[in-house]
Formats: sequence, C-alpha cells, structure tokens
Amino acid sequence: MQEKLWSKDFIFITLINFLMYMIHYMLMVTVTVFTIHEFHASESIGGLASGIFIIGMLLGRLASGRIVDSLQPQKVLVYGVIFSIITVALYFVIQTLSLLLIVRFIHGIAFGFSSTATGTISSRIVPEARKGEGIGYYALSVTTASAVGPFFGILFNQSFGFRSIFTLSLGVIIVAFVLALALKPLPKVEISTESEPLKGIRAFIQKDAIPVSFVLAVIGVAYSSVLSFLSVYTESINLPTVASYFFIVYAITSFITRPFTGKIFDQRGHNAIMYPVIAIFAIGLFILSSAQSTWLITLSAIFIGMGYGTIVPSGQAIVVQQAPRQNVGLATSTFYIFLDFGAGFGPFLLGYLISSWGFRALYIAMAVLALVALVIYYFVHGRHVAQHSK
Repeated sequence: MQEKLWSKDFIFITLINFLMYMIHYMLMVTVTVFTIHEFHASESIGGLASGIFIIGMLLGRLASGRIVDSLQPQKVLVYGVIFSIITVALYFVIQTLSLLLIVRFIHGIAFGFSSTATGTISSRIVPEARKGEGIGYYALSVTTASAVGPFFGILFNQSFGFRSIFTLSLGVIIVAFVLALALKPLPKVEISTESEPLKGIRAFIQKDAIPVSFVLAVIGVAYSSVLSFLSVYTESINLPTVASYFFIVYAITSFITRPFTGKIFDQRGHNAIMYPVIAIFAIGLFILSSAQSTWLITLSAIFIGMGYGTIVPSGQAIVVQQAPRQNVGLATSTFYIFLDFGAGFGPFLLGYLISSWGFRALYIAMAVLALVALVIYYFVHGRHVAQHSK
C-alpha cells in the first residue's frame, strides 16, 4: 500500500508556495513598466527595479538554508511571511525611486527565506518512496503561479492601475500567513553528536547538492531567454499576442505530464527522466528559434513545458535525496541559489548577445546550451547513478 501523499499539510504548503510565487510573478512582469511611467526612469533602471528582487532573494536563500535546518521550518516560514506582509504594505507608501529599490530588495530577502522554508517542509513531509511524484506536484504551484501571476498582474494594471496590484498582493500574502499558522510543526531531526558543526562556505552551501544544482544553473540561463525575451521576440515576428498564450500552454503541459513523470522518476530512477526531458527542452528551444507562426510557438511551449517543467522538480528531488536528513533545508536553498542565479542573471548576459546575434540565433545557442547541460549532467551525476545501479 502506498504511503499517503495528499495530507492537509502537503496541500497547505503547496497552496502557500503558489500564493507567494503568484505575488512574485505579478510584480515581476509589471514593476518595470511602473518604474518607467511613475518615476520617468530609463529601461535599464526599470529592469533594475525588477532584478534587484532576485539579488535580495539570493541573499535570503543563502542565509536561510542553515537557519531552516537549525530551527523549526514552520517557524521560519511564519516569520518570513510576516516579513513579506510588512514589505508588501510598504509598497503603498513608495514615493521615490530609491525607496522602491530598497523595498524590492527587502521583499526579495523575505521571499528567499519563505520559499526555502516551503521547499524544505514539502521535501520533509513527502514520503520517501514518492519523493519524485510529491515534489513534482508541489512544483506545479510555481508553474501555475507563472501563468496566473502575470495574467492578474497585467489585468489589474490595465483595469485599475498598478497600485491595485499592491492591494491584491497584500490580500494574497495574508491568506498565505493564515495557512502557514495552520501547519503542524515537523518532528525534530536528530543530528549526530559526532558530526562537526558546519563552517565557512559549508555553512551556506550543501556540497553534495552542488553538481546537480550547477546543471540547473546552466538550464536556468537557457530558460531565462524565454522568460525575459519571448514577448519581444514575438513582437519582432509580428505575433505580439502569442506570448501570453505560450505560458498558459506551458502550464497546462506541465500539469498533464507532471503526475506520470514523477512516478517514472520514483520507479525507474533519475536518469530515466533527466536525460529525455533535458533533450526535450533543447528541442523546444530549437522549434522556438525557427517559429514563424502561432502553432509553432505553441508547439515549442509544449516541449518546453514538458522539458523545463520536469527538470526543475526532478533536480530538486535528486539533491534532497542525496542530502543528510538534517541538511535538507541547506540542500534546498543551495539548489534554488544556483537555479535563481542562472535564471536571474541570464538576461543580463543574453541581452548583449541579442544586439549582435538576433533572437533566432540566441534561441539556437540556448538549445545548444541545454545539450551542454545534458553532457554536464552525465559527468557529474548520471554516470555515477548508472554505475551504482549496476
């Protein structure tokens, strides 16, 4: 008989994560335009207002991994959400550009703490035999938020003005707070008295998580080309409305494929999923590079949703399974530090390539980069898994 997956706490932690990421995506897609219009800022400063959140988030993740492992993760989540409520409330009193940048940075730190706590709690409460399946379902909260957040952000911005998004965000984060209070404290993890206290960089980065996390950083750079430049690309090929449909198709594909890819991961092992889905992701980028019509962009969304949408939860499941139980929080934060670094700083690097290469060449290059990530995965993890199974 299978161990129970859909407990009250698993449902609540998945909902909390969805609500936090919904706010993240609502603000991420609209704050650049708000900064340019409200403060008459340049496009680069508008991008900074969006990107400084990611810098804060990385610092929050870096600091939170060890704290989540040493304290009760549910307490860290509650404090992180309270911190988020305060920062979201501060958006209402912003009158200057410098204050906006400060609030965005602080909000990023709060989000880094909260999201590391939700990731750790979900990893701890999912039964070991259903780890790939459970984390796959949990990761759908981010996939859904990536479609719902931009939709409501753009809708509220166009219908009621940008500041209405602050009101919606405050209501959403308060709901997340109520759900966080309803979570049961996790059982205390016994730490061996013989283990030495972590010092130096080991106090912030879980070393066993680095190889697979590095692969995800490379994948994150490739995916950032879609997240940051797809709307500009579709405008350049005279298909401006297709970009909004892309992420809906992406989310639907992830929903459909996630249940059985998670089960394959648990039953057949890491490589049975990671090799094909990285290749599928690369194919999706190749299709996108040559797209001339709506149906080709939709087809690329299906491949990218099946590929990238499976790579992330599978990668997280791998690093969690490899980590000592008392270091699950540190492993989770390490994983997302690498992933967010690739996805967050990728646009800064790729922006320079677009001016000289163009969009089509960029997406071809990103498809090749995904295949490079596949090779890296083989050397740092895949071949060792195969040898162990033999």
